[in-house]
Amino acid sequence: MTTMTTLPTEGLQKRRFLRADMWTFVTIFMFAIFGLFLVYPLWGVLKESVVAADGSFTLKYFIDFLSKTYYLGTIRNSFFVSIAVTLVSLAIGIPFSYFYTYFKLKGAKLLFVGAVLSCMSAPFIGAYAWILLMGRGGLVNTFIRDYTPFSAVSIYGFGGIVFVLGLKLFPLVVVYMNGAFRSIDTSLLEAASMMGSTGIRRVVQVMLRLTMPTVLAASLLVFMRAFADFGTPLLIGEGYRTFTVEIYNQYLGETGQNHNFAAAIGVIGVIVTAAVFLLQKWATSKFNFTIKSSRPVEQKKPKGIGGVLMYIYMYVVVALGVLPQLYIIYLSFRNSSSAIFLPGFSFDNYRAAASRLLWRSTWNTLWFGFVALAIIIVMSILIAYLVVRRSNWANNLVDTLSMIPYILPGAVIGIGLVLAFNGGPLALTGTATIIIIALVIRRMPYTIRSATATLMHIPMSAEEAARSLGASKIKTFFKITTPMMASGIASGAILSFVAIVTEMSSAIILYNNKTITLTMSAYVAISRNNYGLACAFSAILTVLTAVILLIYLRFTKEEDIKM
Repeated sequence: MTTMTTLPTEGLQKRRFLRADMWTFVTIFMFAIFGLFLVYPLWGVLKESVVAADGSFTLKYFIDFLSKTYYLGTIRNSFFVSIAVTLVSLAIGIPFSYFYTYFKLKGAKLLFVGAVLSCMSAPFIGAYAWILLMGRGGLVNTFIRDYTPFSAVSIYGFGGIVFVLGLKLFPLVVVYMNGAFRSIDTSLLEAASMMGSTGIRRVVQVMLRLTMPTVLAASLLVFMRAFADFGTPLLIGEGYRTFTVEIYNQYLGETGQNHNFAAAIGVIGVIVTAAVFLLQKWATSKFNFTIKSSRPVEQKKPKGIGGVLMYIYMYVVVALGVLPQLYIIYLSFRNSSSAIFLPGFSFDNYRAAASRLLWRSTWNTLWFGFVALAIIIVMSILIAYLVVRRSNWANNLVDTLSMIPYILPGAVIGIGLVLAFNGGPLALTGTATIIIIALVIRRMPYTIRSATATLMHIPMSAEEAARSLGASKIKTFFKITTPMMASGIASGAILSFVAIVTEMSSAIILYNNKTITLTMSAYVAISRNNYGLACAFSAILTVLTAVILLIYLRFTKEEDIKM
């Protein structure tokens, strides 16, 4: 009898141990994934930057970079551009979000979709379109020279980069601030009004202070996107060189390649972005509070001259934001010969694209995107649960590792993956696998942060109720917790997916003819001065991202990003 009662008890204890320890295995698995595909490649970049040709340790490449004004200036230029773009994006995005949230605007949905569409395209496509519009032979400058007494406007250099990226990235501020403004309790605003704080004064003194954590989070995202951008400064920077362009020139340049020097530049870029990230974290800690609206926002109708100016501001900003995409689509139907657009319209550019890897590029874009997104969603759910529900030093370290790509330039990850997997025992360079790995590592932070923020607002009582009714921990996780996280996962996943299908900075290091995507096909066509073909590829990519966004909005009805 003793044996019969002891064995079931021991078996039950063993099953309980295995069930309770499942999350430990998940933690170990996450360490293995990030160790192999993130830490190991980054260690390769660091090693490449300090190893001389004879294998000895050297700081020569860092000394060369820091001692020469030109190279040091590329980091300074990137830093200045990123700060300027961040300030411009905040200056455009915060008023836009305020008007959108607190006023009942006609065509509000159109404004939101247009604003988001303006940032949902490959970065260099906007730069390319503005060159066609405001370049030396562009449509706008040709009109100015021929029909007005004014001088042509230059789109090149520092001002052009800030202009293009500011118009492209301000929607990131909008989608963040929409949620933050809605979370402010209306009673707080009424109390501020009773104390004499109204209008712009109330916005600055009360609303911006209450939403400062979100402002800082949006600022960091815009800063990192601008700092890591490769296509825009490459196309319109001209003499104003940034460090991402210099990494490309040193690693893949036609006039000479210096992989060790490129790695050293990448390490310096990582140090700069890490410092900015830590500064943002410190600043956010000074606003350590939570707000939750008990009364929904009551939208007012815009009236008088203020209302007219509000409409003008909203529609002009959106029009400028989507103008590059619309102009690209228009030009894709124009007849062309190399870099010259000719009179008349046809489908010749699309026929040329169909004969130049269009189907392979489209298939690769969608295939890589959906596979990478599926992996991202699964890993994000697991990491969010580890961080929120099973918080300990190991899981917090996993969370930290998952956020490292958030501050890494894509070129650094691309170089690291090439160094790590260019030979045995795991030779992945040139395969679709390494592209997908790069996309997952690069774009996972968006979904992780969104899933984590959502799970933090889901009360434990929901899971405890399921457990009290006899559901196992695993069943509770899949049947209760995960469905309740769906909205947060979806809002982060859309950012991840669009960033995936428009990825360029790491892809340019990793792609080949078999793994080429629409983004890279458009870039290759531009580099070969085949502008009509480039417009066709770019138009298809723009329409693809627009369809993805519209499907997302149709089924989720989300207008906020939970971070």
